[in-house]
Amino acid sequence: MTLNQQIAQHFRSVHSGGNWTAVNLKNMLADVSLQEATTPVKDLNTIAVLVFHINYYVSAVLKVLQGSPLQAGDQFSFDLPHIATEQEWQALISKALSEAEEFATNIEQLPEERWMEVFTDEKYGNYYRNIHGIIEHTHYHLGQIVLIKKLLRNTPDK
Repeated sequence: MTLNQQIAQHFRSVHSGGNWTAVNLKNMLADVSLQEATTPVKDLNTIAVLVFHINYYVSAVLKVLQGSPLQAGDQFSFDLPHIATEQEWQALISKALSEAEEFATNIEQLPEERWMEVFTDEKYGNYYRNIHGIIEHTHYHLGQIVLIKKLLRNTPDK
């Protein structure tokens, strides 16, 4: 397996399964309803906001991998548009998972010499750092989703 394939698989596994934690975004969200996804627990972000936030960075970096300039800002990364229907919730999940697969495919195609090149601006480091950062970021917020889901399902008064 090439380095590209290994990193792409590592990225896929946090979204679709097969990682060391035995938890992935697809399975964790499979039975989350719109009501659960949008119900706040104390001052935590909702599950829907976290899914949007995870995908915000995947989507932005995917565009860079496809040759576009980086057009993202941390200040917008939690700006989930209002979700009013189950279809909109399912569309958000679908977008996150499909862009994750597209991202993984682009990682597989990344020229080997690009890994150590500057990622859009020196302040962001190189491609390797940014792609691994996306993987770490996804695991971090997936852990939050797991805990929020448990809190929602084990607290009689949400």
